[in-house]
Amino acid sequence: MELPEITIAAVILAAGQATRMRNHSHKLLAKFDGIPLIRRTVAIAMASRSSSVTIVTGYRREDIESCIDGMGAHVVHNPDFSVGIASSIVAGISEERVSSAAGAIVLLADMPKVETEHLDRLITIFRENKGNFIVRAVSGRVPGHPIILPSTFYERLTTLKGDFGARQILDAFEPDVIEVEIGNAAIHDVDTPEAIIAAGGLLDGEASQTGP
Repeated sequence: MELPEITIAAVILAAGQATRMRNHSHKLLAKFDGIPLIRRTVAIAMASRSSSVTIVTGYRREDIESCIDGMGAHVVHNPDFSVGIASSIVAGISEERVSSAAGAIVLLADMPKVETEHLDRLITIFRENKGNFIVRAVSGRVPGHPIILPSTFYERLTTLKGDFGARQILDAFEPDVIEVEIGNAAIHDVDTPEAIIAAGGLLDGEASQTGP
């Protein structure tokens, strides 16, 4: 008898206020190869082996949701986005499609170097280990994102508060973490206008450039 497939739901965190943008346009609306970053991130997740894709919105939700309209992803709004990333993680894992899956692959929406192949590599390893371990992308020995959290971990995640991610809990369960090397993509985010331009993005009419 064939065993049921171990399902992994994708959760994209896109609720932050982007305070380091210094009143420039929203970083998730910056264009990479002509595509808004949030739309690119959703497309990568949709093309992966995840069973569903959920986006958690907050700051400027109308702009973000309009940008991904028609893509087929599910949207959850986090009205408490201003208190920190923890509330967005809880909102994401509480969504029905996520809570019913064997695990959640959590992506930060502002990481332009993450590709579908990276997600699928983490998903494959999670399934090979029967969904019993946390699977985390790393660059060298530096922990990063995406990360897959088993459903048995969800209850612990609901205790998160403030502007802290899952790492504070993961540190207490290091033996249960499988690290997967994906290179610089695991730690390369774009939090400032300069970072967006250096990564090849287009923001506020600036000419697109490629960083060193």
